[in-house]
Parts: sequence; structure tokens; C-alpha cells
Amino acid sequence: MQTSKETSSNLIHKYLRYLKLEKGYSPNTLEAYIRDVDKLLKFLADEQKIPQEAKLEDIENFAATIGDVEIGARSLARILSGVRQFYRFLVLDGYIEADPTELLESPKQPQHLPEVLSTAEVDMLESAIDLSKWEGHRNRAIIETLFSCGLRVSELTHLKLSNLYREEQFVRVMGKGSKERLVPISPRALQELDFWFADRNAMKIKEGEEDYIFLNRRGAHLTRTMILIMIKNYAKDAGIKKNISPHTLRHSFATALLEGGANLRAIQAMLGHESISTTEIYTHIDTTTLRKEILEHHPRNIAYKQQHQ
Repeated sequence: MQTSKETSSNLIHKYLRYLKLEKGYSPNTLEAYIRDVDKLLKFLADEQKIPQEAKLEDIENFAATIGDVEIGARSLARILSGVRQFYRFLVLDGYIEADPTELLESPKQPQHLPEVLSTAEVDMLESAIDLSKWEGHRNRAIIETLFSCGLRVSELTHLKLSNLYREEQFVRVMGKGSKERLVPISPRALQELDFWFADRNAMKIKEGEEDYIFLNRRGAHLTRTMILIMIKNYAKDAGIKKNISPHTLRHSFATALLEGGANLRAIQAMLGHESISTTEIYTHIDTTTLRKEILEHHPRNIAYKQQHQ
């Protein structure tokens, strides 16, 4: 048996060599395998464990945590396939005697896999909006806020001006079960909101609706159905063949962050999810960490940073 104290970076280096020489994988496949294993290593590090100490329960908790951040079953199956390959390597090279993934069940593939939009497709969706129309800037701000913040559509319709912290770049969201959370909001989404506010300020707003961010022509807050129809119409106009809904943008937000390497716990916190993976009390993630995770790993913020360097 090799020493169990071998560092994770050392293991990754040896695993990469194994995949390259013994499996003959292409650079893209190698990168995908290493990225997936890296997700596991970060998760285990949060649990203060090294990969050689992981048990089946730890791997199941990892799988449940990934499943909890709105990733599709197909993507989860791919990640777990990479994890299994990694543990087979650890057994082959004598780092561990028993493979903890041997009894790991694969996620059941649903008949209808949730659609995901790439950043380019979100851009296509926004480009389909006619900004000369009254609702143009409002609808762009809606799509950008859904994609940049990963909100549920019901959370978006109830967003309040009094809960928007511009300077700190956060929005306070009322989620399921009346649970509040703070979600970082991107500079791009704030910019789109400013364009909408210029139009909103000229409106006659219904009494009692003054604090809602998104309003209809009659000055009342929007319904979920209105947003669903609006997004489906723009997808059709943009030539996007996928069957999408407002939830697709939330799913795309989580997928973009996960693929960008963001911390799983941070994604869970931003989505407003309770952990389904374990009964232990999760380490507290403060708002500074959340903001850092979304700024560093969301494609919108990466692009914004590059443009303003």
C-alpha cells in the first residue's frame, strides 16, 4: 500500500499520466476527467478528508450535492463515471485496497432531460428583443437577472426595489418557505436594470405595487405565466429549437457555475437549496465568499472583467 498522506495534487498528476499513457485519451477528454475529479477533491476537502479516506457514503453525499445544484442526470452520470475511473486508478496503483464507488448507483436518466442554454444562446435570446418596444428593456433585464442570479421565476416576480443593494451588488430574495437569502447580482444585470428603470420611472404605477421591480403596462407586478410566454416567444424568434422556460435560465446558471469550477456549497446557497445530501450542519458560507464564487466562475462576470481590464 502506498502512503495515504500523498497530496491530492500529486495524485491528480499521477492520475493524469495514467489517463494519458494507459488510456490514450485526447486532451479534451483528459481535461474533462480532471475537472470532474477536481469537483470531488474540493468537496472532500470541505469535509476535511483526502480521497484515499472516502467511503461510499462520502461519494453518495457528493453525488447528491451535485444533483442538488440543478445539474441534469446525464451530466451527473458523466461526473460519476469520472469519479469511478479515478478510484479504479487508486486501487490499481495501490493507494487503496477497496473501491468505494463499486456499489455507487448511477442516477436514473429521466425521459425528458432539462435543457441548458449556453451563454451564446442566452445572448441570442436577448438579441431577439426589440428594444424600441415599451417592454424591451424590461424583458432584457428579466432574462439577464434570471441567468445572472439563478432565481426561480416566482422569486423574480416578487423582487423589490427595497431589496436591491446596488453598491454591494446583492439582491435579497424571498425563496421557498419564506426563506430569505442574499444573491450576488452581476454588473451586467445591474446595467440592464438601469435601462429598465429609466422606462419604469416614467410609468404610472398602481397603488401598493410601487416597490416591485418588474411591472406590466398597467403598473402592476408580473405573473409567472407572462414571463413563461415571453421567454418562449423570444426563443422562437431567436431560432432556438430547445423547449425552454424561465427555469432553463436557472438551470443554465447552475450549470455554468459548476462547469466553471465554483464551490458546490456556494452554488447551493445561491440557488436557495436545502442540502439533501447530509444531515450535518454545513460550513457557513458568508456573502463575501458567495460574491467571489460568482464573480470568478460565472461566464458573464468573466467576460465583463476581460472587457474592463
